[in-house]
Amino acid sequence: MSNVDPKQHSRVLTEGPNRAAARAMLRGVGFSKEDLHKPIIGIANTWTEIGPCNFHLRDIAEAVKEGIREAGGTPMEFNTVTISDGITMGTEGMKASLISREVIADSIELVTRGNSFDGLVCIAGCDKNMPGAIMALARLDIPGMMLYGGSIAPGHMHVAADGKTPEPGSSKEIDITIQQVFEAIGAHAAGKISDAQLEEVEATACPGPGACGGQFTANTMAMSGEFLGISPIQLTGVPAMSADKHAASREAGKLVMDLVRSGLKPSQIITQQSLEDAIAAVCASGGSTNAVLHLIAIAHELQIPITMDDFDRISEKTPFICDLQPGGKYVAKDYQDAGGSRLLAKRLLDKGLLHGKTPTVTGKTIREEAATAHETPGQVIIREWSSPLKPTGGLVILKGNLAPDGCVIKVAGHERLFHQGPARVFNSEDACFEAVEHGKINPSDVLVIRYEGPRGGPGMREMLAVTAAIKGIPELSETVALLTDGRFSGATRGLMAGHVAPEAQLGGPIAAVREGDTITFDIPNRELRLEVPAEEIAKRLKEVKQPEPRFKRGVFAKYTNTVSSASQGAVTT
Repeated sequence: MSNVDPKQHSRVLTEGPNRAAARAMLRGVGFSKEDLHKPIIGIANTWTEIGPCNFHLRDIAEAVKEGIREAGGTPMEFNTVTISDGITMGTEGMKASLISREVIADSIELVTRGNSFDGLVCIAGCDKNMPGAIMALARLDIPGMMLYGGSIAPGHMHVAADGKTPEPGSSKEIDITIQQVFEAIGAHAAGKISDAQLEEVEATACPGPGACGGQFTANTMAMSGEFLGISPIQLTGVPAMSADKHAASREAGKLVMDLVRSGLKPSQIITQQSLEDAIAAVCASGGSTNAVLHLIAIAHELQIPITMDDFDRISEKTPFICDLQPGGKYVAKDYQDAGGSRLLAKRLLDKGLLHGKTPTVTGKTIREEAATAHETPGQVIIREWSSPLKPTGGLVILKGNLAPDGCVIKVAGHERLFHQGPARVFNSEDACFEAVEHGKINPSDVLVIRYEGPRGGPGMREMLAVTAAIKGIPELSETVALLTDGRFSGATRGLMAGHVAPEAQLGGPIAAVREGDTITFDIPNRELRLEVPAEEIAKRLKEVKQPEPRFKRGVFAKYTNTVSSASQGAVTT
C-alpha cells in the first residue's frame, strides 16, 4: 500500500500560526515543539485499580508509548471507563457491564474525533472493554489496533487425592481460576465445603493482575481480535505478568506507526471474511457465548450482515479442539505456550475452515501468520483434528416457539443434548439465586430467568452466580437446565440458554411461561420449546402486564430507550 500523509488528521489541530493556542496548551503539559509536528497517536486506556483485569494497563501504556516514540510518533494517553464483570457478578452493579461497552465505544470516539488523532491504540483487559474498543476503531476507521492487557496467571489450590478440596495444608496443588470461586460458593451454600475451604479458594484464585484465565469472555474476545486482524496476533496474547509483556507492547506501538504511514484502516481489516474467521476460532476453542453478542455488534459498526445463524452454520462444520476452561482443563497461558492463535489458525487453515486472506495490523494476513506457527512439542491444549473434543463447535443457536429470534447455548463442557422438565420461573436473577442457595431447586427443573434482557434488565446481567452455584451442587449439576433473556459469563458451563429473544420486556414468549410448564431443550433439532399450544401462549401474552422501567433517568434510562435486541447485538441506535 502506498504511503500516505501520516499527519493527515492532526494537521488541523497542531499546524500553522492559527493553532498557536492549541500548541501552547499542549506544551503546558510537557509536549515539545517537535512532538507536536509528528503524527499524534491516541492511547485509549481502560486502566482502573478496581480489579485485576485492568490494574496493570498503565505499565502496558508506557511500553506502547515507548514504541510509538521510537517509530517517530507522539503518543497522547487518555482514559475511559471499565466495569469488572467478576466483581459485580450477582449484584445490581452487573447491569452496568454491557452498558459500559457502549459508553466505552462512545467515549473513545469522542476523544479521538475531538483531538484529530492520526492513529489509535486501544488498551483493553476485560470482557466489555475489548469489544467496545473494537467498535470504536471500526466506527472511527482510522489506523489503529486493540491491544489486550493479557491473561492472569492461574492460582494454585490444594486438593486431596480424590480431587476434592481438603482443609488447607494438603501438599497437592492444581491450577484454578475465578470459575472455581463461583462454583465453591454454590458448594459452600449446599454444605459441601467448609468456611476454611472456601477461604482457600478465594485467597488463591487470583494471584495478580490480568484478565480471568480460562476461555471466558475476555480471552475469547482477545483471540477474536487476533482473528479479526485488529489485534497483533501472538503479541496481544502474551500473559499480563510475563517477562515478555513489555517488549511485546512496545512492538505494538511501533506497529501502529506502520499502520499510520500505510493508511491501513479497520474497514479494510474487519470484513465479512475476517468476522467468519473469528467465529470459527470461537467455535473451535469453546469460547464464550458473549462472542455472539459482541461480534454482531462489531459487524454492525461496519454494516456487515452477520447474524446468529452464521454462528450456528460455522459451528456445525468446525470441530471443538481446544481443551480450555470452563469446559476443559487448561487456561489461557497454556494456550499461548502451546502455540497460541498462530497454531490454531494453522489448524483451521489445514482443515479449510479459515479464509485468512484479509490484511491484519501486523502487515501480514492470518495465512501468512499461520505459516510461522510454532507448536510446542507434546502440547495437548490445541488438539489435532484426529482427536477433537467434540465433532462440532462449542456454540449452537436454538430457535422455536420460546425463542423465535434465537438463543445461544454453549455445548462445550457438557454432554446433554436433550432435556425436558418443569419450568421454575423467576423475574430476576436475584430471586433465582436465592432459590438455589436455599435448596429450593430440584433435579430436572428448568430455571427461567426473565426481565434481565438488554431493555428489561436493563443491561443483560450475566448469570454466573446462579450457574456456578448450580455446578457446585452435585445433584443439580448435570440435571438442571436454565434459560434467560440475560447473558452468561464465559465461565458458565452446563445446559444453559442465554440471549433468549425477543426478551420478556418486549413481549417475547418467555414472558408467557408459567410455573410448572414443560420446557424442552432439543439441541439436535436446534429447538427451544414451550410445550403449550400457540393460542394459549398468545392469550397469556395479551394478559402480561409489563413492569415499569427500573430506571427513569441517567445512563441506564438512555440505554433502555435506545438498545436493540440481543439477536441484533444489543447495540444502541
